[in-house]
Formats: sequence, C-alpha cells, structure tokens
Amino acid sequence: MEISAAGRLEVRITAADVGKRVSVRSLIEHEAPGEKFTDTVGVLTSWDNGVLLITRKSGESVRIAESALVAGKTVPPAPARRRGPAASYEELARVAARAWRPVESERLGEWELRAASGFTRRANSVLPLGEPGVPLDEALAAVRRWYGERGLPAYVQTATGAEGTQELLCAELERRGWVREVTAELWVGPLAPVADLGDPDEVVLSREAGDGWLARYQRKGVSEVALRVLASGPSVWFATVPGAAEGAPPAAIGRCVVDGRWAGFAAVEVDPALRRRGLATAVMAALARRALDEGASAAWLQVEEDNAGARALYAGMGFSAHHAYHHYRAPDADGTGNGR
Repeated sequence: MEISAAGRLEVRITAADVGKRVSVRSLIEHEAPGEKFTDTVGVLTSWDNGVLLITRKSGESVRIAESALVAGKTVPPAPARRRGPAASYEELARVAARAWRPVESERLGEWELRAASGFTRRANSVLPLGEPGVPLDEALAAVRRWYGERGLPAYVQTATGAEGTQELLCAELERRGWVREVTAELWVGPLAPVADLGDPDEVVLSREAGDGWLARYQRKGVSEVALRVLASGPSVWFATVPGAAEGAPPAAIGRCVVDGRWAGFAAVEVDPALRRRGLATAVMAALARRALDEGASAAWLQVEEDNAGARALYAGMGFSAHHAYHHYRAPDADGTGNGR
C-alpha cells in the first residue's frame, strides 16, 4: 500500500488508471470481528459511477465502492516466472491455437473466427489477439452473424492473469451480457524432467488416432470433423497403453503436438479402474521423449480449475499456471445467456 510521509495510507489511483494493474485496500462492508479491510490485486477494468471493477488473475471480477477505498496504487505487471520456461501470453495463445485447429476460419482484423461443427469450444470460438479493426459492438455483431450462419453459438475466448491478457475485453463482454461458461488454466513447465518420469516402454506411439485410441477418448461419437481437429498441428503424436485383454479399450492414452520449442499435451486419459498406477505419467514421459527428439524443450497443457487430481499430477511434474483462459458466450435474443 502507498503510505505518505506522514505515515497515512493514501489512494494514488484514479479513473485514468483503467487498464493498469493495481493494488487496493478497502473497507469490508460486513466485517468479521477483527477484520476491517481487504486487499485486492488485479487489472482496473472500469471506474464508473463511484464503483471500481478489478479483474483478478483468475478472471474473477471484484466490485469496490469508491467510498470504501482506504489505499491504492498502480503496480508493475505480474513478475517474471521464477521457474519453468519464460513465455508471453501471445506466444502461448498462438502455439495452443496451432495445436487445435478448426476446419474453417476467417479474419476480422486481428481476431480469428474459428469453427469446427461445434467440436469443442476452443475450435469454435473467436481468438482475439489484437484489435478487430472496427468498433467493439460492430465486431461482436459480426461475430454473432458468422456463427449464426453456421448454426453455432457465438463464443469469444479470452485470457487473464499475465502481461498482455484481456481483462478489459472480459469486462466489456460482461457489460454487454456475454456469459462466462468455462474457465481453465494454461500451465507450462520444462520438458526434459517429464521425459525422465515413469516407464514409457509400455507406451505405443502413432501418428494417427486409431480405433483403440478413440475407444478410450472421453468424447464419444467422434465425427470426421473431430478427427481433423485431433490430427491438426505441426507434429502430432498419439500415445496408447494397450488394455490387459485383447480387444479391450486402452488402459491409457494421450496426445502431444510438437511446435518448435513447445510440446503441448492433451487428452491424457486413464481407465478409471487403473488410476494411480503411473499410467498417465508413463504416457507423458513417452510423448516427452519423442518431443525432445524433435527439438522441443518446453511443455504446456491445459487443466480445468476443478480437476484437483490432474493439477496435483502436473504440479508434481514441474508445471505451474501461466494464465487463465475463459469462454464467453453471447447472450440470446432475450438478453439471457441461456440456450443450447
């Protein structure tokens, strides 16, 4: 907090600081005994009508009455990572997009509109890396038309929590009634330690997602479009641990896309009856070894907030969160976020 020469806390932010990272202390409206203040750190996304809106790293929006401010200051961007590979948000967003390509895309300024017959939000959402080239309301109207012509709901994928992420766009979408449906995190870590884990000898690698691999994949009824998305990427590998019985679904599977220095892991799935036996680790180790052979040195993956088991596994492998990402869905014509 900012403290004056006289030792008093001071508010040293104004509405002119919208878009900057700030740290504020404010009074708690209904405080517990001994708790009068709360601290909030994040991006100041608006300051209107006596209310501040601050977006935390997780994407959570916090509203604070101007009258409750006790102290406040601007702070530098989030500090550089102390472990794992350094990377900008934009670099990771582009790498992740290349690893999960849609079957159709179109540019709107620096936005990319992506569609794949509804197979995953990632392949059926706007990736807004820059400006759309037109006013925001006009851009969002064009987005809704484009997805409507394809019989799809309109989604915009945004990110928070790293330098260059889109807290301001998130706030503008929420102001217009767009509904955040899903939040996950992108984690990064060094690749070599992953290759040294587990026993990859039982893992079979292939360039194609065969029938066995698909039998374990959690998304059932995979279409031709889905197969095209799964096979997309600069260098794609599928890993399979065969089942115990002939003809049985695999015990575990995984997917990896090698793209320059990056190896991206996805679809790591294990037979529920065989969990906690190191199969997920073996799959990732085998894929990591192949990625190292192709020149990769860093790794990334995506994990949902409520997947405690996966988060513990990946943290033990040396991964940690880089930023959070979110999918915002356009409100329906009645102004709600409901619909199919």
